[in-house]
Amino acid sequence: MDKKKRMIERHVTFHVLPDREEEFGAFFKEEYAPALAETEGFVSANLLQDHEISGDIKMVLRFESLESAAAWRASQAHENLKPRLKSLYDRSELTVYDVVV
Repeated sequence: MDKKKRMIERHVTFHVLPDREEEFGAFFKEEYAPALAETEGFVSANLLQDHEISGDIKMVLRFESLESAAAWRASQAHENLKPRLKSLYDRSELTVYDVVV
């Protein structure tokens, strides 16, 4: 199967600023997720809170393809949300997975 056409997941771990976890979750639920839902090729989004490390929140985004994920990142909606998102964390790490099953 062509890797570009395979469903993918983007896992982004955000190191949220102290005492901003609740605000991060509200922003995701009220602004970020609704914008994602309007994106062609978007499948699902979840937030996961680390049990061990306070302030680490993983955003798991599933897209139909690499192209649909790239379209989200290049969209005006994403550009508009980036400043607010960046104000809530100090660093992040990204891992992209092919969904095999």
